[in-house]
Amino acid sequence: MSHTTKRKPQGSQLHTQRTSKSASSASSVKTALSKDKPKSGGDQPAVHSKKISKPSDSLNPKTFDPFADSAKTRSSFAIVYANGGIPCRLEHGNIKHKIFWNIPPDQVNFDPVIVSLAEGLRETKHPYNFIAKTGFKELLLVQGSREKVTPLLGKLVQPFKNALIHSDDAVFDAALNALVQLSQCVGPALNPHLKQFLMPLSKRMMTKVFREKVGTALQSIEMAGGKECLPTIKAKVPTYSSVL
Repeated sequence: MSHTTKRKPQGSQLHTQRTSKSASSASSVKTALSKDKPKSGGDQPAVHSKKISKPSDSLNPKTFDPFADSAKTRSSFAIVYANGGIPCRLEHGNIKHKIFWNIPPDQVNFDPVIVSLAEGLRETKHPYNFIAKTGFKELLLVQGSREKVTPLLGKLVQPFKNALIHSDDAVFDAALNALVQLSQCVGPALNPHLKQFLMPLSKRMMTKVFREKVGTALQSIEMAGGKECLPTIKAKVPTYSSVL
């Protein structure tokens, strides 16, 4: 009866087996690491950082400011001007700028041009703010402006109110100057609308910067509107002293 004798692997065979096992183990580790490694380039998922709320946020809630500017109430004058709705353009000078009318100012249709210019009094960016206040001033200087602008007073009330409650001092100053000129142009015709402007004027009159200027403006408005407008002014500005 013959017996089969198992031979032990020789040294070279043992070395080959061990090398094969080591390579297989290294390949497995490399594959595992490649799965865990974050992808680079366009395949890497975007990481969005979350805003961490602080305990003090609940103690300081946001409040609504009726005088704050918002995108919803922003003036549309820039859009109107860009679309050619205002028939003038800005001329740059070495010392001061001026506007050039594409047609003579006395031929300009006040409705809707002067209404758009009044809306532009709220602009804070150049050249829109300059064009609005200069254009409004020059149209009121043309012959027959009283007859043209008086029927539009109702449409001018809201644009003026928006400018007078603006937080920017330059905007308020431009609107105040325009209001005085408007009162001098239309006279007593402005009296029925006067109360619409007195609240923001009264508010600014309490500041040191505009106290004297608002007082002078109210005196000009009273002289243009006559004694009939005095009770209206006194009702909103009790400290006002009549000049008539």
